[in-house]
Amino acid sequence: MEVTLAPRATVLALCFVASGVGLGTISGLVPGLHANNMALLLAGIAPSIPGPPLYVGMAMLAAGVVHTFLEIVPTLALGVPDPAMAVAALPGHRLVLEGRGREALRLSALGSAAAVVLAAPLAIPITRVMVRLWPILRANLALVLGCVAAALFLTERGTSSKLVGAASFALSALLGLGTLDLSPEAPLAAGGMLAPLFAGLFGAPVLIDAIGGDGVPPQDDPAVAASKRSVLGLSGLGTLAGAIVGYVPAVSSAVAATLALLAVPGRYGARGFIVATSGVNTANTIFALFALVALGAPRTGVLVAVESASVPLSMPHLLVAVVVGASAGVFGVLTIGGRYLAVVGRMDPTRLSVGLLCALGVLSYLFAGVLGVGAYLAATAVGLVPARFHARRANLMGVLIGPILIG
Repeated sequence: MEVTLAPRATVLALCFVASGVGLGTISGLVPGLHANNMALLLAGIAPSIPGPPLYVGMAMLAAGVVHTFLEIVPTLALGVPDPAMAVAALPGHRLVLEGRGREALRLSALGSAAAVVLAAPLAIPITRVMVRLWPILRANLALVLGCVAAALFLTERGTSSKLVGAASFALSALLGLGTLDLSPEAPLAAGGMLAPLFAGLFGAPVLIDAIGGDGVPPQDDPAVAASKRSVLGLSGLGTLAGAIVGYVPAVSSAVAATLALLAVPGRYGARGFIVATSGVNTANTIFALFALVALGAPRTGVLVAVESASVPLSMPHLLVAVVVGASAGVFGVLTIGGRYLAVVGRMDPTRLSVGLLCALGVLSYLFAGVLGVGAYLAATAVGLVPARFHARRANLMGVLIGPILIG
């Protein structure tokens, strides 16, 4: 590696990164817009953007990083259920119902920021280990994913929850088998069945539970109740889990965080899940970048888009984009999140939820046409199963794991 002083090139690169930060901020605050779909849209327009492909790739990567930071803001603000449904609510929504939504935003920012600091020095040694293990892992991928799936529903509390978890996994796997290979005609060239499937499985059930609820209650001060030691420890756990997500396909951040927390003595509740999941999300970006360079295997939608745009894999440049995007993401969560909660809190929750359900249907049509709308409705029905019978929503990742297991 050679270090050179190039002021004009540096300014130009930072301008591209800043534009990516702006795009990622907008897309991250749009409910229902997944980072993968945003990345594919960027990949579609990348060839027409004037500028060096490397700088365009830096902008795409910065946009993707910022998106993953800020997507927790609409997740916390939208779809807050009635207090009577708090037991079945998402971990973040439980804190919002307790008036601790601003604390949840801080916990997410802290978990992600700590993951950046921890993942950077660990990326090289872990990548070297994974390069050696990858042939074995690839040859036994079905077995590994099968163990992950079994661990998810076998660690549910109670026999009924175990059965519901297994049924949720099986139903989502069948849904994936029946839809993922389809190539529907859609208005947007960057279409695909993942957008309607994820909107139905994970987005729509949350919004349905919010219909008739009280919306976002007044929020208290943002002081973090968790200790510094526990936040740092959970961030480290999320970082290590993010390394797994960065190399093993079809394992989501929520799945990795769930399994990681099961291995930790003690119960950290909703706060622990938010910190760990945020750490997994951010660390995944860094480890997946190293996986792309070392193995030629993109593990996130953003990196698939970077590869499809023929971006030169200059690690120093791309890491700068990640660090700048992460810094902007932390700042955005802390400055925008509280205001977002306050604005949504003044809206009628039923009208807002119904409007967003319709908007997700429109997004499904834009990305996958009429088939996408059908998949969205079917996925919504499947997504309601764990939400209604008190099992983990992470079991719904069978939509990706199942097709890989069957081949």
